[in-house]
Amino acid sequence: MVTPTGTASLPPSPSAPKAAPGPAAAPEALPEIVPRRRPGRLVAGALGLLVLAMVVNSVLRNDAFQWDVVGRYLTTPAVLDGLVLTLWLTAVVMVLGFLLGVPLAVMRLSSNPVLSTLSWGFVWIFRSTPLLVQLLFWFNIGALYPRIGLGVPFGPQLVSVDTVNLLGPTLTAVVGLTLHEAAYAAEVVRGGILSVEDGQTEAARALGLGRWRTLRRIVVPQAMRSIVPTAGNMLIGTLKGTSIVSVLAVHDLLFSVQLVYHQTYQVIPLLMVATLWYVAVTSVLSVGQFYVERHYARGSARALPRTPVRRLADGLGRLARRSRAAVRSSGGAR
Repeated sequence: MVTPTGTASLPPSPSAPKAAPGPAAAPEALPEIVPRRRPGRLVAGALGLLVLAMVVNSVLRNDAFQWDVVGRYLTTPAVLDGLVLTLWLTAVVMVLGFLLGVPLAVMRLSSNPVLSTLSWGFVWIFRSTPLLVQLLFWFNIGALYPRIGLGVPFGPQLVSVDTVNLLGPTLTAVVGLTLHEAAYAAEVVRGGILSVEDGQTEAARALGLGRWRTLRRIVVPQAMRSIVPTAGNMLIGTLKGTSIVSVLAVHDLLFSVQLVYHQTYQVIPLLMVATLWYVAVTSVLSVGQFYVERHYARGSARALPRTPVRRLADGLGRLARRSRAAVRSSGGAR
């Protein structure tokens, strides 16, 4: 096509957007979605807060607790030394317990009947007897074996030592608690391994991975999602269970508190000191357990669990949005 000026004009491109015939129409505003009101939840929440306020008020205003005495003994050197020993004992027992429990779990899952039976027998014995009985047994082991030594099996001993000099109260507590925790750790690890689908192991073998490499690189990382929550409960239970070593005169947190109130006869405030420290440490461990679980949840869920700070921010945001919606609805009603 030639224009009057003699220049050729190109035809319009079929892909060029067509001009709107008129001004663009404004999109209609969608109605705001208001969540359904549930008065029953509000009433139940209000009653729960009322009961909580009554309990807290009765505790804080009860003079029998002697909160001034609690504050005075909360950070004394004797109590802090007992707290340090409790934390040390908990850490050592958990580490040694799982170091012994993991091989026991693998032995239990082994096709070797001797190893499987030995592992089952260990777990059966130490789960069947109370922890206090085990501690007292190990504390009096010298009555059965006055001397313990190393040497040739069914032959002469090369090195021997008196049991009384070898096992003191603290070492006895470590041995007794470790063997007890190892039995439970073996079952926790075994349950975590069994929670992994058999297809994962078959795929690893198809790729040529060995048994131990499959267990270490494929099975255990996936089993940790099942192991961590139970192991966290075991850790908290071990922290509180270390208080039982006070019967062996081990200077843990509870025994240190008992030494004080045996002199001052202020039983209730000193027990509150131990309670506050147990609650504080348990709270810290619970937070750590949450983040460990969140770490191992990667890949198993599309969205990771929200952190407590994020949940608090979201809750405050929803409360603010509901307040604004209530204000707007009341203004429109007028």
